[in-house]
Amino acid sequence: MIYKSADDWRNAPRKRVLLFAMSGLGKTYVSNMLRATGDWFHYSVDYRIGTRYMGEHIIDNAKAEAMKVPFLAELLRSDSIYIASNITFENLDPLSTYLGKPGNVDKGGLPLADYQNRQNQHHVAERAALMDTGHFIERAERLYGYNNFICDSGGSICEVVDPTDPNDPILTELSQQCLMVWIKGSDAHTEQLIERFDKHPKPMCYQAEFLLETWAAFLQTNGVDEADVDPDAFVRFAYARALAHRQPRYAGMAKFGITIDADDFAKIKSQQDFVDVIANGLEATA
Repeated sequence: MIYKSADDWRNAPRKRVLLFAMSGLGKTYVSNMLRATGDWFHYSVDYRIGTRYMGEHIIDNAKAEAMKVPFLAELLRSDSIYIASNITFENLDPLSTYLGKPGNVDKGGLPLADYQNRQNQHHVAERAALMDTGHFIERAERLYGYNNFICDSGGSICEVVDPTDPNDPILTELSQQCLMVWIKGSDAHTEQLIERFDKHPKPMCYQAEFLLETWAAFLQTNGVDEADVDPDAFVRFAYARALAHRQPRYAGMAKFGITIDADDFAKIKSQQDFVDVIANGLEATA
């Protein structure tokens, strides 16, 4: 780890941290809070994915839908209008909407093959965005004078690395650039996230093998053909399984850094709180 002790962390002139956890445990909230102090550069991996690496896919998909409307198609052909993605740190809907959900096309779903292709695109993009972390650390300091850096990773980070490999190239690179911090949720947090997801099911990124296993399990459990799958029903079915699938992968990643309890992380209200919580985590690891 780049900080050997709590004192090493507290006294470091450059504080560099990468947060990883299930979505909904406060990564973006705390990253935004630190950015607002004016002392921290906030690098959002999902934003980088949606702008640098998948922006063209997102816009082309929106154009394809617009071309189905004769009025808009004519304007697009004549370059009278343009379509752009208004993705932000707080609003990643253009990215998640592009990823979509597999299932019945008449219910807004995607054929499984198309869905798998978009998942593969996201995996490639996420790996690249994670490997850009070092570049943005250097860029933030050189261009803007930020010594402190917070990397807000997506919940699917554990799907694109191998936590069982001590030489995993992405985890090795990230741990050399930042202090890796796992925000560890409890069973109660998991239940809350599942309840929230049931109300508003959203697209997610899955490991390829997990997706196929879950797809087959859904078909068998519900006795339906692929073309008849309800997209929302599938992602609800997959979500709880995905959380259970990800937990041991996060735990493996934590060996490259430290672990913070989600309840302790939720108490962070200031930059000093953040420094203290990380220091406590380093002490506990030591």
